[in-house]
Amino acid sequence: MRFGTTAIHAGQRPDPTTGAIMTPIFCTSTYVQEYPAVVKDGYDYSRGKNPTRTALQDNLAALEGGKHGICFASGLAAMHAVVSATCAPGDRVLAGDDLYGGSYRMFKRVFEPLGVTMVQVDTTDPAVVRGALDDAPTRLLWLETPTNPLLRVTDLAAVSSLAKAKGALVCCDNTFATPYLQRPLELGCDIVLHSATKYLGGHSDVVLGAVVLDDDSLAEKIAFIQFAVGGVPGPHDAFLVLRGTKTLHVRMQRHCENASAVADMLSHHPRVKAVHYPGLKSHPGHAVAARQMADFGGMISFELDGSVEDGMRFTTHTKVFSLAESLGGVESLIEHPPSMTHASIPAETRRAAGLADGLIRLSVGIEDVEDLIDDLEHAFAAL
Repeated sequence: MRFGTTAIHAGQRPDPTTGAIMTPIFCTSTYVQEYPAVVKDGYDYSRGKNPTRTALQDNLAALEGGKHGICFASGLAAMHAVVSATCAPGDRVLAGDDLYGGSYRMFKRVFEPLGVTMVQVDTTDPAVVRGALDDAPTRLLWLETPTNPLLRVTDLAAVSSLAKAKGALVCCDNTFATPYLQRPLELGCDIVLHSATKYLGGHSDVVLGAVVLDDDSLAEKIAFIQFAVGGVPGPHDAFLVLRGTKTLHVRMQRHCENASAVADMLSHHPRVKAVHYPGLKSHPGHAVAARQMADFGGMISFELDGSVEDGMRFTTHTKVFSLAESLGGVESLIEHPPSMTHASIPAETRRAAGLADGLIRLSVGIEDVEDLIDDLEHAFAAL
């Protein structure tokens, strides 16, 4: 099946009792057993297995082209499970230097005290990745592409090949791109991670995380952590993301169209000194993005030609773009990463990575693009 058909149907079938076309929300904590330890299809307790969650896991696995989908209560819970399943004290993780603030915080404040070291490098340069892999044994290469918030692009096939040659596993956070635009498993990655809160859910009404992979043994380890630690999503959360994936393909088409138009406007605006969007031919990663992505996504970041205070005030002058954290919903959002989503990264660290104090990030929604452009123009005028 092609992507849109898979998005609507994979993992789901009409309810056998009623014929309901939508997967029911199985709000149950436990299941009646036929005899002690004799259960139906492995369902004994919903921390371990729930039919609504099973449908979502199968759906997401199909969308990413993987064998195993494993869902968690948030994207960070999914990340915690991946690192816990793959790394032990003394292991080294190689990560990009433009990293989501929550991921940075987890590596630095949760795993480093446990003996797992995280080293950050520019993953957009395969030569830098090769050198870092040569420096010391590495257990896990942690990637974002496009990155959050600078929209940098890593050549997944190239760096995955380098990592595998050194015996390192590769995990790609595919939240920004979604499987509609990019499928990391097909490009050589071992694990794909999502904050399904974002584009997969698509309506800013749920928090959920997911992991997709092919390796049976590693999937068993991650699923054990899901069960043993218990960071599972509830059935209603799973239902909301299932509803979201049914329209993922049509939403992403509109997100991409709108973002392209907004990025073009910003790139020609006299008050803007830099625009970060891989769809622009001036973007350093444009060629790689064009090769490994079906389109360029709905995320943009930019810097005003003005003071940091100008940038922060700018975020308060929009009316269609709402000032809020998160991304990937149908509505457009604007935020100031240094003080919001990336505030957990020390200022000197983020500045060294190129994340300027005045950076503004846009999650471009699916409203009429003329209204989005007018809204930004009004905010510029208000300065």
